[in-house]
Amino acid sequence: MAANINDIEITLLDGTPTTMGQWDDKVRLIVNVASRCGLAPQYAQLEALQKQYGERGFTVIGCPSNQFLQELGSQEKIAEYCSTTWGVTFPMTEKLKVNGKNRHPLYQELTQVTDAEGNAGNVKWNFEKFVIAPDGTAYRFRPMTNPDAPAVIAAIEAHLPG
Repeated sequence: MAANINDIEITLLDGTPTTMGQWDDKVRLIVNVASRCGLAPQYAQLEALQKQYGERGFTVIGCPSNQFLQELGSQEKIAEYCSTTWGVTFPMTEKLKVNGKNRHPLYQELTQVTDAEGNAGNVKWNFEKFVIAPDGTAYRFRPMTNPDAPAVIAAIEAHLPG
């Protein structure tokens, strides 16, 4: 993972500009999310991880994307859905493009990360997961891998402070 991931500018769902460096001291689980996706119940697992590990130097970062045509129209509707349906407390970005020539700079970096089979490239679907450690070590998990799968938990725990 390129060291400059922390310099990448993002805008939070509420319109606040920041950079990925806001969380440079944390283990980050970055996930492209979509409210109308059949995998949306993964929000519950993501929030459970946030509650379990949040005080130990971890955060989930949700990145809504409509590239698979399953996200709500406005930032406000996304925020309301995530809060009322799943009780989401972790940070969420504004809608991002995760694939294609206009892909967000964050995903220009993330799509270079390989999965367990050694494959990089385009995000395959909603709820693709990237664990990024403070030292830049990166892991990629495809959409059907649940957020609480043993491999994801192992990647998170391996980089949490003792």
